[in-house]
Amino acid sequence: MVKKLGVQLYTVRDFMNTSEEIAATFKRLKDMGYDEAQTAGCKIDYEEFGALAKEAGIALIGTHENFQRMLNDFDEAVRIQQVLDSPFMGIGGASQYETEASALEFVKSVNEIGKKLVPYGMKFTYHHHSFEFVPTDTGRHLMDIYAEGFDKDTVSFCLDTYWLQNGGADVRHWIEMLKNRVDILHLKDMKKSRHENDWFKCYFAEIGYGNLWWDGIFDAAEKTGVKHYIVEQDISENPFKSLEMSSEFIHKNFM
Repeated sequence: MVKKLGVQLYTVRDFMNTSEEIAATFKRLKDMGYDEAQTAGCKIDYEEFGALAKEAGIALIGTHENFQRMLNDFDEAVRIQQVLDSPFMGIGGASQYETEASALEFVKSVNEIGKKLVPYGMKFTYHHHSFEFVPTDTGRHLMDIYAEGFDKDTVSFCLDTYWLQNGGADVRHWIEMLKNRVDILHLKDMKKSRHENDWFKCYFAEIGYGNLWWDGIFDAAEKTGVKHYIVEQDISENPFKSLEMSSEFIHKNFM
């Protein structure tokens, strides 16, 4: 069963512009039952951002930060993590790698960062989308290359249930295949509905309001060592309402 529920702050990005907005947003999220959060950038000083989260009782367990900064100014990247008290330094994706050769160079860079994070008690996390399941020039998928190449001890995956399903992959298979390598699991539902001239349109949905089989997903996650469960909804007409619906469903059925 889920012990603590988290939220990816990208969901409420339009309400995270000023200190006042951020404080109010953190309070609303806490009141909905979210105790953890993963960042998606920051529009105020990191020190203040971290303090506002702590004041609201929300632990910042991971980040989606600037990969070039990690490569070119590692000390500053680590300082940001320390200020936020975040154990997982991550990126939200890397769409520029289309060939196996370029992907392998990316793997090398990621592993170097992961190794450098060890003395700080941190780990690098990679969040995917569905483009990682498009064949590269050699026919191999990026996700297969990453699963094989990322250092299992210093790099972990931030798996995303929606993007796995959207990419034509089996959600539970990937959770099970990456046993003990998924520190953060993005909970995101997917639904289909009639759409003019497009019968195959996929939509983001609140947890429990789409077509994913959550009993199986949570069972697989619990058995394979997932540490943090993070709700995210990339697009929503009312982000707070969507997060409330997802939280209520998860609290009722899996907490």
